Amino acid sequence: MNEPTLEVVWFLASRRIAVVGVSRQSNQPANAIYRKLRDSGHEVFAVNPRAHSVEGARCYSDLASIPGGVEAVVVVTPPDASAGVVREAADLGVRHIWLHRAVGEGSVSDEAVEAGCERGLEVIVGGCPLMFVEPVDLAHRCLRWWLVRTGKLDGVVSITEDVDAA
Repeated sequence: MNEPTLEVVWFLASRRIAVVGVSRQSNQPANAIYRKLRDSGHEVFAVNPRAHSVEGARCYSDLASIPGGVEAVVVVTPPDASAGVVREAADLGVRHIWLHRAVGEGSVSDEAVEAGCERGLEVIVGGCPLMFVEPVDLAHRCLRWWLVRTGKLDGVVSITEDVDAA
């Protein structure tokens, strides 16, 4: 089976994680990520400037509003907003950023990647935490296999192993 890179392992070892881009509509990808991280034992914080609560918990307007800060941030916003999130995270001392993308452009933008690299952050570009947080559901296991197979997860998983075993 393909294994996550050290960046993914370190990201998921973070205790306090913010998910930026959660929605009042619970069927959105950011909400699924929020729930999975929460249910796997992380202390997770929802961030959306237009919501006061989501998934039965308080929602913060920005990263700076989270009491005690966070160690890592999953960005699940439109790509034109992701660079601002990366800059805010860097300004707050967050070292681990995950720019979500499964299909399409997701939250990835050149500007966001450059902002993270310029500030020395660990930036995971693409993929989804749901592909790695155990137990991984069949849909995300298959998606991970397909994205690795097509080269769209280079740098997110180690592709030195046999991807056909996934």
